[in-house]
Amino acid sequence: MESLILEQTDRLPGIFFDKTAGKFEIKGSSFPEDSRVFYNPVLDWLAKYEQNPNDFTLFIFKMEYFNSSSSLMILEMLNSLERVFQTGKKVKVYWFYLSVDIDMLDAGKEYSTMVSIPFTFESIEEESELK
Repeated sequence: MESLILEQTDRLPGIFFDKTAGKFEIKGSSFPEDSRVFYNPVLDWLAKYEQNPNDFTLFIFKMEYFNSSSSLMILEMLNSLERVFQTGKKVKVYWFYLSVDIDMLDAGKEYSTMVSIPFTFESIEEESELK
C-alpha cells in the first residue's frame, strides 16, 4: 500500500501515513477552505487501510488548531480506526497538545468518549514540537 504524504502548510495539516513503517501522523493546523475536498484522499486511504490493517496501529495527533469542519473529518478518521479496532486489531491514539492549550486537550478527551479506541494524552511544552 502506497504511503500518503501531504505536506504541511499554514492552513493544512501535514499527513504522514505509512503502513509499512507503521507510522500514522497528522500535525499542524487545519482550516482548509473545503475540509471535505482536503480530507477525502485521507479518508479514502484509511478506508483501504481498513481492508488490510496492521496488527497494531499507532495514530498520532499533533494538532495546533482545527476548525469545526476539520473536527468532523477528524471524527471520521477516528471512526475508521474504530472499525479496525472492532476487528480485534490493536489501535492506540496518542493525542499531543501544548501544555497551555486546555481546549486542545478537551477536544481530544471529547473524541476519546466517541470511540472505544484507547487514547493517551501527552502534554508538550514547545510549540515547535507540534510542527
